[in-house]
Amino acid sequence: MSTSLDQLKATGTVVVSDSGDFESIDVYKPQDATTNPSLILAAAGKAGYARLIDAAVQYGKAKGGSVEDQTNAATDRLLVEFGKEILAIIPGRVSTEVDARLSFDKEATKAKAKELIALYDSVGIKKERILIKIASTWEGIQAARELERDDGIHCNLTLLFGFGQAVACAEAGVTLISPFVGRILDWYKKSTGKNYEGDEDPGVQSVKKIFDYYKQHHYKTIVMGASFRNIGEIKALAGVDFLTIAPSLLEQLKKSTDPVPKKLDSNVAAQANPIPKVSFIDNEPEFRWTLLQDQMAFDKLHEGIKKFAEDGETLKKLLREKISA
Repeated sequence: MSTSLDQLKATGTVVVSDSGDFESIDVYKPQDATTNPSLILAAAGKAGYARLIDAAVQYGKAKGGSVEDQTNAATDRLLVEFGKEILAIIPGRVSTEVDARLSFDKEATKAKAKELIALYDSVGIKKERILIKIASTWEGIQAARELERDDGIHCNLTLLFGFGQAVACAEAGVTLISPFVGRILDWYKKSTGKNYEGDEDPGVQSVKKIFDYYKQHHYKTIVMGASFRNIGEIKALAGVDFLTIAPSLLEQLKKSTDPVPKKLDSNVAAQANPIPKVSFIDNEPEFRWTLLQDQMAFDKLHEGIKKFAEDGETLKKLLREKISA
């Protein structure tokens, strides 16, 4: 009997590895991989990745300038070194995240995205294999809109919790969005004290609504569920465009032969109860007001940006110490 992981792939869902630990990725044969500062930080602490850190430090020193300039250059190079190694294993694309501290600066986000793409190009990786990860703030969405339209740079809009964020991303023509299923569940469990499972999981419900809306209104943006707490959430979204899954949960799916029936279907979604079309094009005040009205999305977006920024700073501290040594 086929494994639950194979069955999940058979539903049409593209499986993506959510890890910076590329030594564990190949086991699960994902098409794509996603990284973020927290995942890179966790992987960078392992002895097997010392060579990548050394390469990044050497690059930073060669760039010259102040210690801070060298550290920033080394940090970007380390992200690209991890991405390059991952792309040698997978057939598809890797997501590399822009510094979370730039989440409210459109022009700085665009500049950093172009720097990362240029760095990838310098090591022989074309932009078609890269997704630039940007937080789903108003500024981030507008940066992605212009990067996609003007530069052909594909973007993954991350830290997405609210329906309004998803609508704005689709209107911006971004390649892919990452709704954070598990973090939505975390917020509701904390605020209500209830346990949720399967189709009742508010994170699962959020992704289903976005999926239905995109298919009904013919948006091409890929819906990629992310940040799972258990395989029940994953099974409840079988059939969605993409799912990015941590190695621990991929391992559970690989060891299981439990059935994984298809739950989401684009044709069924297109015929489901109509969801009225809404728009935020060039309407920043309405976007911000909608986000503010969704307490969960507002809280988790800003909490996520803060955590990614903190982990990014810890990574920089590690590199700064090596550069200064």
